[in-house]
Amino acid sequence: MIDPSTHDSLQGIAIVGMAGRFPGATDLDTFWDQLKNGVSSIVELSDDEINIPAADKANILNNPHFVRRAASVADADKFDAAFFGIYPKEAHVMDPQQRLFLECCWDAFENSGYEPTTYPGSVGVFAGCYMNTYLLNSLEDHPAFIGALADSFHGGELKNELGNDKDYMATRVAFKLNLRGPSMTIQTACSSSLVAVTQACMNLTNYQCDMALAGGATIRFPQNRGYLYEPDGMVSPVGKCCTFDAGAAGTIFGDGIAVVLLKRLEDAIAHGDSIYAVIKGWGINNDGASKVGYTAPSVDGQTEAIALAQAIAGVDPRTITYVEAHGTGTPLGDPIEIDALSRAFRMGTDERQFCAIGSLKTNIGHLDVAAGVAGMIKTSLALTNKQIPPSLNFETPNPNIDFENSPFYVNTALADWQPAPGAPRRAGLSSFGVGGTNAHVVLEEAPAVVEDASRQPYHLIALSARSTAALDAMTANLARHLTHHPELDLADTAFTLQNGRQVFNYSRTLVAASTEEAIALLETPDPQRVFTVHQIRRQSPVAFLFPGQGSQHVGMGQDLYRHAPVYREAFDRCADLLRPHLGLDLRAFIYPSPDQADAAQARINDTMIAQTGIFSVSYAMARYWLSFGVQPEILIGHSVGEFVAACLAGVFSLEDALALVAARGRLMQNLPAGSMLAVRLPVQEVRALLPEDLEIAAVNSPSLCVVSGPTGSVSAFEKALEKRDISVRPLHTSHAFHSAMMEPAVPAFREAVRGVALHAPAIPIVSTVTGEPLTAKQATDSEYWATHLRQTVDFAGGVRHLVADPNRVLLEVGPGQTLGTLAKQHPDRKEKQAILSSSPHVQQEISALAHALGVAGRLWQAGVGVNWAGCYPEESRRRAHLPTYPFERKRFWYDQVGGSAEEVDVTKVRETPPGAPPESPPALAHRIADPDFDRHAGDGYPIPAPDDTVQRIIAQQIEVMARQLQAWQSQ
Repeated sequence: MIDPSTHDSLQGIAIVGMAGRFPGATDLDTFWDQLKNGVSSIVELSDDEINIPAADKANILNNPHFVRRAASVADADKFDAAFFGIYPKEAHVMDPQQRLFLECCWDAFENSGYEPTTYPGSVGVFAGCYMNTYLLNSLEDHPAFIGALADSFHGGELKNELGNDKDYMATRVAFKLNLRGPSMTIQTACSSSLVAVTQACMNLTNYQCDMALAGGATIRFPQNRGYLYEPDGMVSPVGKCCTFDAGAAGTIFGDGIAVVLLKRLEDAIAHGDSIYAVIKGWGINNDGASKVGYTAPSVDGQTEAIALAQAIAGVDPRTITYVEAHGTGTPLGDPIEIDALSRAFRMGTDERQFCAIGSLKTNIGHLDVAAGVAGMIKTSLALTNKQIPPSLNFETPNPNIDFENSPFYVNTALADWQPAPGAPRRAGLSSFGVGGTNAHVVLEEAPAVVEDASRQPYHLIALSARSTAALDAMTANLARHLTHHPELDLADTAFTLQNGRQVFNYSRTLVAASTEEAIALLETPDPQRVFTVHQIRRQSPVAFLFPGQGSQHVGMGQDLYRHAPVYREAFDRCADLLRPHLGLDLRAFIYPSPDQADAAQARINDTMIAQTGIFSVSYAMARYWLSFGVQPEILIGHSVGEFVAACLAGVFSLEDALALVAARGRLMQNLPAGSMLAVRLPVQEVRALLPEDLEIAAVNSPSLCVVSGPTGSVSAFEKALEKRDISVRPLHTSHAFHSAMMEPAVPAFREAVRGVALHAPAIPIVSTVTGEPLTAKQATDSEYWATHLRQTVDFAGGVRHLVADPNRVLLEVGPGQTLGTLAKQHPDRKEKQAILSSSPHVQQEISALAHALGVAGRLWQAGVGVNWAGCYPEESRRRAHLPTYPFERKRFWYDQVGGSAEEVDVTKVRETPPGAPPESPPALAHRIADPDFDRHAGDGYPIPAPDDTVQRIIAQQIEVMARQLQAWQSQ
């Protein structure tokens, strides 16, 4: 939880999620490690790595102005199209900038701890990208691609345009992630992504959306090609960005994707978000004509933007102790930027060299459109870690910059970030675009967090992915992350995974008491504790099964009583209501103190205590599951368990149900003693052998019955069956329940039932008297409930109804695992039907809470809708920054558009033979014969309801392709 007293104001925009793909780094942890260690990701290219057409390569390599250095993003040709439901035909022709930006937007959401497609609020998207060099690079090599783009109606495909025009970048993200806020592409050259941030902030401030994605993408193709510099031009002759240095002679361009997820600060605090940094103010303007030329920077324009951001933030410039500069390393740009910054700062302070300054471009090059948000990510990580990473390639100050008399000094080594006295750590961030659009923001460290340790001793880790391979990668990534971040609260980790991830068909769950235990189980999964499931159904129906007498034991549900408030409140209510009926406190026998343990054990099998105890535990456990949102669609109860089912369904009130169960137990306990025997035979065979004074008390499964009667007769019957090698087991009971020996209790119990109000069940119940659904007439008939205690329990018949729906999940709700075991043995049960027991076996040394949490995970894996709030009742958990989805990327490239899946070197220039047909005949024939063609013609998306216009367009496309094929074959 956030401590508001550490902040001068709660106003601002919180950065709650971030993601990026940078040269040398595909995740934030790697990116930060490289920054703080002063690593340059601008690499020297060997002759083999240089990506230039063979015909030109020799001349270019021998050119004295050729610089063989690059800062490229790895695997830019790869994309997880299936994850986003994008057809391969569409993915091949989509600009990789847009593909990777889409992945990074998903990453930013997951990094924040939210699931994008189901987020209830309005989310905006503000983004820009560099020019489409993917399209330009394919002009010569793939003319059919360009022809289709030029004419998207007559023989072309609209998906070519949709995947390559900047206009569709932001809206595609909104479509694929189901985001309903403002969605717009922002283009202001180098300042595009930071301008996108300012637009996102304004929309959040004006309540046009509740969260906003902002960022940019720059990837140039072909990659790893080096470049030619021109004297006095913008690019560096040595392939390094020497920002603010006397040797600065130009910048070097790099590739990258950068995205942040923003939220109003007060909302982020209220929702328990982990905050990287806070945007306190922003300024944006344009230079106009007050400069030397269109591409030149302007001191006045930059000064005004910086001063505006500081004014909106309402901060003293003296409290800004770091500036992430635009810092291109050009002889003209660097001095103008320091001059502008100095003028803006001098409006509030005359102090000198108190503010560190640096530039990310010295590490990864100039990311152009993505540069601003890339700098924001760097600065946010620096604020989070309270360290300022070094700016590289600085030795001697540019002689045109007077650092000594300015507020700034270049930070050249990793340094602890010291805030100004009495203020939080603050930073400025600039991004200036060619053409004069300037943007500056003021960032502040996140409010201090007051640790809110969980009171829960166990934590449920739930993972979900689209494939086994992705699930395994996700598991390994989480284990590695927890190892590297031992400071993470395991409760927050579990909460984030439960609430901030989309549910897919492959899942894995485990319960752990500590981070160390979680890591061990993730690294070496124990199949008895780590459950991996492939499940495609959702919203599976649930049946609650309530056990009867015989499942009781001292301490049943002990840890649930200690740690689950819903359970404890329900059990306490039962115990309080039972006091006048029992003349004792049930808690003393179910959850005794150490000095009461022996007395509790001696009386736990007393019928009156056993039946009321089973009812109370089962009822409290049902309330526990309801707190998880697990709503049963049907109920069944074994003997006294049917009273729990009836109470939950509204046949009795809780007060009346407890009074009846107490009376039932007392009446039965006062009868003469008897015995019961379990017999491993079908009921028909048992009846044929049964003596006259014994009865079938229960049919628990088609091959397991229980007989009941006088102790002597039961003993004799037991010996007779053993002589026939028939499996039998005496039950530890004091009476012959569900037999004629119970008959004397019926009249008195009938009168007790007549004294309470009976209602038709609101939830269907399967009667274990008839083995059929309980009718409203039976439920409201006192005779049914009076004779219930002496009728045969037909549990097997009831289970037959439950397993008739193979998608139904059966959940035993109460102590023990007897009913779940019996249900699993039923011959009508489908092999993969999920049957679970809420409690561990009495002989298992496992916490009832740990077991129940594991069952919650397995219910979720079985497709049951689970409300994870049940895991942390009465607690406010925080969303943690955790590893994001491990995309399963495959290569999609324009050289595959014709149908070829040939794997070639990453983003290499293709050497296409002259005169090649625009599309090969096998590819054309494949597309015409494609049975799914009608589903992904046109714009590449499934057509929900084709009308005549759509069908006519499809027919025209097929006709044009057929003519192309015929013309090629005739050559």
